[in-house]
Amino acid sequence: MRASRGTSRSGPPAPSTPRGPARTRPGAPRRGAHAGPPADETPLTAPAPARPGLRPRTVRARIVAVLMVPVVSVMALWAFATVTTAGDVWDLLRIKNVDTTLRTPLDRTVAALQAERAAAGQLLAAPGPDQEAALRSTAQDTDRAAAPLTLAPGYNRADAEGLGPEAAGRLDTLGRAVAALPALRTRLLDRSVPWSDAYTVYTAAVDEALAATGSLTALQDHRVAADARVLLEFARSREQLAREDALVRAAQRSGQLTEAQYRQIVGAGYARAQFEQTAAPDLRPADRTALAAVTGGPEYQELRRYEETLLDAADPRGALAAIPGTRWAAAADATAHALADLERQAGTTAAERSDPYALGLFTTSGATVLLGLFAVLGSLLVSVRIGRGLVAELHALRNSALELAGRKLPDTMRRLRSGEEVDVDAEVPPREHGGDEIGQVHHALDSVQRAAVTAAVERAEVLSGVSGVFVNLARRSQVLVHRQLTLLDAMERRTEDPAELDDLFKLDHLTTRMRRHAEGLIILSGAAPGRAWRKPVPLTDVVRAAVAEVEEYARVDVHRLPYAAVTGPAVADLTHLVAELVENATGFSPPHTKVQIRGEQVGNGYALEIEDRGLGMGPEALSDANRRIDASDQVDLFDSDRLGLFVVSRLAKRHGVKVSLRPSAYGGTTAIVLLPLDLLDLREAEPRPDEREPATVPELPPTVRPPSQALAAPRPRPGPRSPRRRARPPPRCSRTRPCRRCPRWPSPPGRTTNSRAGCGRPASPRSCATPRSRPAPGCAPPDPPTATPNRPAPR
Repeated sequence: MRASRGTSRSGPPAPSTPRGPARTRPGAPRRGAHAGPPADETPLTAPAPARPGLRPRTVRARIVAVLMVPVVSVMALWAFATVTTAGDVWDLLRIKNVDTTLRTPLDRTVAALQAERAAAGQLLAAPGPDQEAALRSTAQDTDRAAAPLTLAPGYNRADAEGLGPEAAGRLDTLGRAVAALPALRTRLLDRSVPWSDAYTVYTAAVDEALAATGSLTALQDHRVAADARVLLEFARSREQLAREDALVRAAQRSGQLTEAQYRQIVGAGYARAQFEQTAAPDLRPADRTALAAVTGGPEYQELRRYEETLLDAADPRGALAAIPGTRWAAAADATAHALADLERQAGTTAAERSDPYALGLFTTSGATVLLGLFAVLGSLLVSVRIGRGLVAELHALRNSALELAGRKLPDTMRRLRSGEEVDVDAEVPPREHGGDEIGQVHHALDSVQRAAVTAAVERAEVLSGVSGVFVNLARRSQVLVHRQLTLLDAMERRTEDPAELDDLFKLDHLTTRMRRHAEGLIILSGAAPGRAWRKPVPLTDVVRAAVAEVEEYARVDVHRLPYAAVTGPAVADLTHLVAELVENATGFSPPHTKVQIRGEQVGNGYALEIEDRGLGMGPEALSDANRRIDASDQVDLFDSDRLGLFVVSRLAKRHGVKVSLRPSAYGGTTAIVLLPLDLLDLREAEPRPDEREPATVPELPPTVRPPSQALAAPRPRPGPRSPRRRARPPPRCSRTRPCRRCPRWPSPPGRTTNSRAGCGRPASPRSCATPRSRPAPGCAPPDPPTATPNRPAPR
C-alpha cells in the first residue's frame, strides 16, 4: 500500500528507446504509458499565413490602438478634472450616508448600553423579578441596536462603507465588547458579579461606542467637522450624566455608597459640566439658545443642587439618603431627555448645512466633468463602431474555448469515468462558422474538442473491455481457488501425518492469500467479490479471518474486542479491507515487532485500530495516503505501489466505512477503521439450548510430535474425529484434550488468542479464523455462513 521507502520516484528518467515508427513531431511531448489509444489526428487545413495575424496578443494590441489613441488626450484632461473635484463631493455625500448607516446605530447603541447599565445597577442593588425583567429587556434593546454595525465576522459597517482601518478597528473593538455582554448578563442574573465590575464593563463598552463616533468625525471636511465635534462633546456629556445617574440610583436602592463610587459620582458631575462649557461656545446661535433653556430649567437646576449636596456633604451616605429617590430620577431623566433632544436638533442642522456645500461643489465642477465626459464618449463611440465586430467575434471565440476547457470536456470525462455512454456526435455537433480567420479558429476548436472526446470515448471503451477481461479472469481464478480450498480442507481432514498436515496448512494459507488477491483484482475492476453471508458474523471472527489472509499472521496480536457482529453482505468486503491494512502493517515494520489490533464501540459506530511499530510515514506521505483513501473515484491503477490503498478506498466507499492513517506513538503508523452502525449488530447472540452443556471427550494419549515453526506454537496432540458435525456449534470446544485441527496461537496475558475458543488443534489460519470455514470435527467453529462451501456464495 505505502510506497517503498527505498525507491525514489524523482530520479532522472531512463533513456527511452523507440518502439516503432515515430508518431510525433520533434519536440512534441511524448504520449503517457497509459494515455489510451491515439485520437484521430486529422491535420487542419487553415491557411498558414492568416494564423499569425490572429494571435490574441496581436489582435488585442490592434484593438487597444484603435480605442485608446484617439481618446487618450481627452480622457487625461477629463480624468484630471473629475479626480480633483469628485473626491470632495463624494466624501461629503458618503459622510452624509454614514450619518444614517453608522452614527444613528452608534447613538442607539450608546443609549441602550446606558439603559442596560442602569438596569444592572438596580438588579444588583435590590434583586427582584421586575429588575430581572428590566435587565433582559434592556439587553435585547442593546443587541438590536448593535446588530446593524456588524455584518459578518471580521467585517463591519465601516468596512462596507470604505471608511478606513481606524473606523473599522473601532467598530471591531465595540463589537467584541458587545459580544462579551451575554456572559456578564448571566453573572448578573446569578448575582455572581459585583456592581463595580459590571459598571466598569458597561462603561468601557459605552466609551468604545463614543470612540467609534469620534473616528467618524475625523473623516469629515474641516468646514463641517466642527459641528460633528460639538455633537460628540454633547454625547460625552450625556454619558457622564448617565454614569452619575446609574451610580446614584444603585446606591439609593441598596443603601450603600463606597468611597470609589462616591469619587465616580463626583468625577462624572465635574466632567459633564466641563463638556458643556467646552462645547457651548461652538454651537450655532439657535442651538446655544436651546442649551441655555435646558441649563436654566427647573429640572437641571434641581439636579445641580443634588450634585452640590453630595459634593459638600461631610457624610456622603447621609447626604445620599437625604436626596429623594423619585426626585433625583425625575430630574436626571428630564435633563437627559432635554440634552438628547438638543443633540438631535444640532445634528439635523449640521446635516442640512452640508447639503448646500456639497451642491455648490457639484455645480461648479459638474459642467467641466460633463463636457469632458461627452468628449470622451464621442471619441469612444467612433472607435467602438470600428472594433465592435472584431471584439464580438473574439469574445465568442474566447467563450467557446473556455466552455470547452472548463465545462464540456471535464463533464464528458466525468461521465465516462462514471460508466455512462457518450455519443460523440451529440456531444460535439457540427457547427457552421464564418469563412474568415476567426471562423477557422472556431472550426479548429471544434476539431480539437471532437478529437479529445473521441480519444476519451475510445480509451473508456478499452478500459471497460480490459476491466471486463480482468473480472472474468479473476472470477475463474476465484472459482478454482475456492475448489482448491475445498480440496485442501478435505485432505486436511483425512491426513494423520503431522508433517504432511503442516505442509497442507501452509498450502492452505497460500491459497487463501491467492483468493484475496483475486478478489482485489475484481474490486479494482469495479465489480464485487462473490463471497457473501446472510447472517451476521462476529467482528472478532472477521478480524481473525483478515489476519489469516496475510503472510506474517503470526506477528499479529488481536486484543480482546467488545462483541459486535457484522451484517452478512459486508463480511467479505470488511475482511478484505482489514487484511489489506494488516498486510501493510506487517510489510512495513521490522520482523521482530508485533502488529496490534484493538477495537471498541464509539458513538458513531465501532472503531478498529491497526498499529505497527515500523519506521512510520512522513507528513506528506501520510497526507497523500489519506487523500488516496478518501478519493475513491480517482483511482490511478498504474500506480502499482498503491493498489492496496485503492482497494481499501473502494471498499470503504462501498460500505460507508471511514479509514484514516495517523502516526503511532511507537514511531509506526496506526490505521483507524470506523465502522458505521448500519453495518453492525451489537446484540450478543444467545446460545441455543442444546449448546449450553457441551459433552466431554475422554483424554487420549499423545501421538503427534510438535510441528515446525511456521505456526509459532507447539502443536497439540490430535484427538479422534467426531462421528457427526453439529448444525450450530457450541461456544467452546467440548474436548478436555486439544483436538487436531484448531490452533492454539500464543498470545500475551490479557489478550485473546488467534484460535477458536477452547480448542487447541493446529490448523491453518484460514481454517481457524475465517468466518467461512467449515467446523472441524469435535471443535466449535464460528457461526457458519449460509453459502455453500463448494463455491463462492452469491451476493
